[in-house]
Amino acid sequence: MAKGSNMSEPVYSDDLLILVARCYYIDNLQQAQIARLVNVSQSKISRLLNLARERGLVRVSVPEYQPRHAVLEANLRQHLGLDAVVIRAGSTRNGADLRQAIGYFAGPVAVAWVTSNSVVALAGGRGMRALVDHMKPAAPDGSVTIIQAMGNIDSCPGPYDAVELGRILASRWRAPFLTLNVPGILPDAATCRQFLQLEQISSVAARLRNATLTFIGIGTLENSVFVERNVLGPRQIALLRRAGAVGEMLGRFYDAEGRECPTEFRDRVVSLPLESVHSLPNVVAVVTGSDRSAAIRAAARGGLIKGLIIDEGGAASVLESHTAEAT
Repeated sequence: MAKGSNMSEPVYSDDLLILVARCYYIDNLQQAQIARLVNVSQSKISRLLNLARERGLVRVSVPEYQPRHAVLEANLRQHLGLDAVVIRAGSTRNGADLRQAIGYFAGPVAVAWVTSNSVVALAGGRGMRALVDHMKPAAPDGSVTIIQAMGNIDSCPGPYDAVELGRILASRWRAPFLTLNVPGILPDAATCRQFLQLEQISSVAARLRNATLTFIGIGTLENSVFVERNVLGPRQIALLRRAGAVGEMLGRFYDAEGRECPTEFRDRVVSLPLESVHSLPNVVAVVTGSDRSAAIRAAARGGLIKGLIIDEGGAASVLESHTAEAT
C-alpha cells in the first residue's frame, strides 16, 4: 500500500478494495475474517467497503418498488367512483406506523396535485400530519394559497391541528396562509352566526368555497378528534347516534347517505359547510385503518369526497363492506 501526500490516509489500490468487497458481499465473510486475510485492522474494513462504493467498484442495484396497490385503486374507482391512492403497508398494523407509511409514499403524489395558483384548503388530523410532513415542493413559486378549512379544536392547538399544518405548508410553498382564528365548535348557533359575520372570518369562509384542492380527514363517533379532546361528551355522542351519524369531516357529522345530520351541532360549527364541499372540484380524504369503512362509503355516496389516500388494509375493508352491503 503506497503512501499518498495525505499521511493520515493511505492510498488503497482498487485490487484491494475489490478483494475486500468480494469477501464481504459475495463470500459473506465476517469483517474480522477479512481483516486477517488482507492484513489490516478490523476497524479499517468498514472504511475500505465505503471507499469501494465511493469509487464505483461496488454498485447497489435494487429492483423498482411499487408502493401503490393498483388493483385496489381500480376497484375503488369502479365501485365508489373515487380516485384513490392506496399504499401498500405490508405487515404494518400499528396506527402510527401506518400513518408514516401513508405520508412517506403518498406525500410526493399529493405535492404533484398542488399546481401554480392552487388554493389548498386543509383540515387537521394525525394522518394529515404524516402526509404534510412529506409534502415538500421542489420549486415553490409563491402563487399557491393555503387556507385553514375549519376552526380550532380547542384553545391549545396540537401538532396535527389544521392551523399548525397550514403554517407548515405555507412556509414550504412560500404561500399566504388564511386562518380561521375561532373555535371549531361554538357554544350555540347565535354565537356562531355572530362570528361568521366578522369580516376576518367571512372573508376566509368565502375563499374556502373556491378551493381547488381540499384535504380532509374522516372520523366516526368512536374515533374522532372531538371525542379524543373531550369537545364532545357522552350526551352529545348519544344525540348524534340517534340522528344517524356514521361519519365526521370538518367537524360536521353526516349519515349513511352523506347528508349532514340535523342536530344542534350543524349551526355551531365554523368550517366549510358540507353543501359547499359538494361543489369543490377535488376533495381528498386522508384515512388509515379499517374502522372507518362505513364513514368513507357514506362520504363517497353523498359526493363529499372525490379522492382517497388510504392504506391497503383500509381500502380492502371499504370494498368488502361495499360488497356485503350490495349483496
